[in-house]
Amino acid sequence: MSVFGLPDEIVLLLSFLLFMGIFAGVGLASMFVKQDTTDDYLVAGRGMHPALAALSAVSTWNSGYMFIGFIGFIFIQGYSGLWIGLVSTLGQAVAWIWIYKFIQKEGSERGVRSLSSLVSKTAGAPEAKLAGVLSVFFLAIYAAAQLVAGGVALRTMLGWSEVMGILIGFVLVVAYCYAGGIRASIWTDAAQSCVMIVGSSILCYVAVAEVGGLSGLHGTLKDIDPGMVNLFPADLTFGVTLWIGAFFLGGLGVAGQPQVVSRVMTLKDDNDRKQAAIWFFVWQTPFIALMFIIGLACRAIFLDLDASQAQEGLPLLAIEVLNPFLAGVILASIFAATMSTADSQVLACTAAITDDVKPEWSQEHATTKMVTIAVAVFATLIALVGQMFPGFGDSVFALVVLAVYGLGGIFVPLLLVRMMGYEPDTEHTVWMMTAAMSAVIVWSVSGYGEDIFPSIPAMSAAFAT
Repeated sequence: MSVFGLPDEIVLLLSFLLFMGIFAGVGLASMFVKQDTTDDYLVAGRGMHPALAALSAVSTWNSGYMFIGFIGFIFIQGYSGLWIGLVSTLGQAVAWIWIYKFIQKEGSERGVRSLSSLVSKTAGAPEAKLAGVLSVFFLAIYAAAQLVAGGVALRTMLGWSEVMGILIGFVLVVAYCYAGGIRASIWTDAAQSCVMIVGSSILCYVAVAEVGGLSGLHGTLKDIDPGMVNLFPADLTFGVTLWIGAFFLGGLGVAGQPQVVSRVMTLKDDNDRKQAAIWFFVWQTPFIALMFIIGLACRAIFLDLDASQAQEGLPLLAIEVLNPFLAGVILASIFAATMSTADSQVLACTAAITDDVKPEWSQEHATTKMVTIAVAVFATLIALVGQMFPGFGDSVFALVVLAVYGLGGIFVPLLLVRMMGYEPDTEHTVWMMTAAMSAVIVWSVSGYGEDIFPSIPAMSAAFAT
């Protein structure tokens, strides 16, 4: 027996349902302030509060990647995983200071609602259409990864099948979209971010105490594997510099993530962007530190957990060291984050299709919503089919790496050259995007991705074109 005189399993389930209801209620409440226009649906009428946009960007960027994939990465890498958090944050700082300024200005002046619109000055241009198609391809994979992450969390903590988690996620994604579009997603993200930072702090404190404090954690990791406490992994094929440099470009590549950039596009002006940047890093920095320590604690506590199960670390840790009520809060936060992020990615795909691939649909609100459903179905099918391929489909981190570096390689080089005043023509733009996409795919299947993430070959290929 446990809290409230109920079995632990029931308390966990009730807590999960309670907080999921709260998060869903926050998102659904947006229907009372929304306007039935495509502009409100995709960019919230460009009037979002900077704090809400920033907290949503934190949640949207991290979500399944941070809760499931990043924890698994730290579980395997140990101290050397610090670099992905530290250096990618520096890359994101550069993006917020310079690239997002350009994006916010261009988006506001031209009235564009998708990142793919920024590769061309003309709506529906061939390069914009290609950028839109590539956005849909990579974002659908990314959204599928979020659905898988939600399924992993439910399977680990409640014993439900991943397929059930994926299907529940699909229903919630469609509900968020129809309730208030991007506004529903942002509101849910902000609520979830506030709860998760508190929950993560409690989980981190309890987990570290469980292994005897930070010194006990260090000693346990060293006993498990001395390589876990090294700041750099051994036997890197291309050396430490390129390994770390790839993380910086990965952080910079967040400016190539349409679902994050869409938050910047909801801001009214540059002053709002500056405020949002402060909110973003005040929230993001401690959150990464907490997740890093939690990942190490997972390795120290779960001695029998092998690498293939590493991405289950956070849900397992919550069950192991927290009472079932708090564990339910953690589960609800993870699931809500993955679902609202998948929603953001589906909406970003919708914007790419209606504004770039088929610009004649750009002001047809009903058609826009139908496109949203079609994209959600597509992402769900990817997640479900992925369950049949253990080497790829069930690895959240692998899916996210492919999508993040694919999108970063496609968009960031083009944004940078346009910021510097160079306007590549259609042919040059298409070649840059094609080179980046090809480099990501070739690098990912070559087996070198463990030595250097694909950001370096992707951006190098684009700039070399």
